Amino acid sequence: MRRKREPWPHDLQMLALTWLAGLPGGVVSLALVWTGDFSSKVRWTLSTLVVGVFLGVGLLVRERVMRPLHALANLLAALREGDYSTRGRGARVGDALGEVLLEVNALGDTLREQRLGALEAGALLEQVMEEIDVAVLAFDVAGTLRLVNRAGEKLLGQSRSQLMGKGAGSLGLADLLDGPAPRRLSRSFVEEGGPYELRRGGFRQGGLPHHLVVLADLRLALREQEREAWRRLVRVLSHEINNSLAPIQSIAEALRDTLLMEPRPSDWEDDAKSGLGIVARRSEALARFMSAYARLARLPPPVLAGVEVDGWVRRVAALEKRRPVSVRAGPTLAVRGDSDQLEQLLINLVRNAVDAVLGEAPGAQVWVSWAVLTPGAVEVWVEDEGPGLADTGNLFVPFFTTKPQGSGIGLALCRQIAEAHGGTLRLENRPEGRGCRARLKLPLEAHGASTAAQAVG
Repeated sequence: MRRKREPWPHDLQMLALTWLAGLPGGVVSLALVWTGDFSSKVRWTLSTLVVGVFLGVGLLVRERVMRPLHALANLLAALREGDYSTRGRGARVGDALGEVLLEVNALGDTLREQRLGALEAGALLEQVMEEIDVAVLAFDVAGTLRLVNRAGEKLLGQSRSQLMGKGAGSLGLADLLDGPAPRRLSRSFVEEGGPYELRRGGFRQGGLPHHLVVLADLRLALREQEREAWRRLVRVLSHEINNSLAPIQSIAEALRDTLLMEPRPSDWEDDAKSGLGIVARRSEALARFMSAYARLARLPPPVLAGVEVDGWVRRVAALEKRRPVSVRAGPTLAVRGDSDQLEQLLINLVRNAVDAVLGEAPGAQVWVSWAVLTPGAVEVWVEDEGPGLADTGNLFVPFFTTKPQGSGIGLALCRQIAEAHGGTLRLENRPEGRGCRARLKLPLEAHGASTAAQAVG
């Protein structure tokens, strides 16, 4: 097999082409000199001049071609090495070489701006990572720690120099790279804290995959929420208990004063019976209130099973006898939930809707419908043509009620059941007209995903 001949270098090609172009003229000149009637001295002088010009012009053309190319090579090498301050001289419009230099200079300006932006963004990211109180760790594909911020150092109780380059197993962090994410992590680190929220993602550095692990300490947030919950609970309990104790105390003092009077009024027995009746009723109301609170606190976790939406809605609608509740059927679907808890949830929503229309005209309606608005979930709507919602801020606050005999537990219990099933509950005024709409969103069973996708489509 014949070896392929490598091409000549570009400068030699240009030199050969120049000489080839001048060769005919040189040959003709030498022929005229040596065939003409000249002395030997003149012939050698003219021959030397022709040959010298012939060789010199070729070398000059080679130099004029190669010098700009060497300058461009040096400029591009400087850009490759990150030196964006070098510029090419002679850049001008209207000249082929000058326009090439213009483009190279413009490329240098662009790369300099991009590098400056990247450096500023990197510095900002590094500063943010150092200042946030969330531990950020990065592991390569082999599980070796490649990045840790200040919060991560504090969490693990070691300096960055001690941590970098060690494997997740040797650091006791192998569980951070396994299992579902995001999730709540109830494990201990060197720094006392927790529980933690674990989030994990992937990125590439140097073309290789890496794992990014973020650990957020939920302790402060949970404690603040706990304090706020206690404040709200104490405020509500104080309000309700005082509402019952104030009349009881007033009536007890009045009865005591009556019994101490000499002589007693003729109707003191009627006053005593009436006062004791009020005391009994207020005590009974206080007992109902505490029972409702215990019911909210003791809600068991749901026992999940398939629940057909159509049958569930129709069973609840048939239980309401004060006003007819119509069912506007949607697609045939099933949710995964606790049948008893879901029925209690829907019973409360339907009862509230019927309560809202009882004081309205006989034609005011209540209806239940459902639809798939997002894949994997169904929305059940309970709507009424009542007066609507005047105050939506306290609807789900336990024991807050606008009904004279209400316990303030129904909507709070409904939302607790919905969230225990991975769903949501919202109340809003109907945009189409008068009345209220309760929107209950629940996840569908896995086998109903295709049906849900068709319904959305």
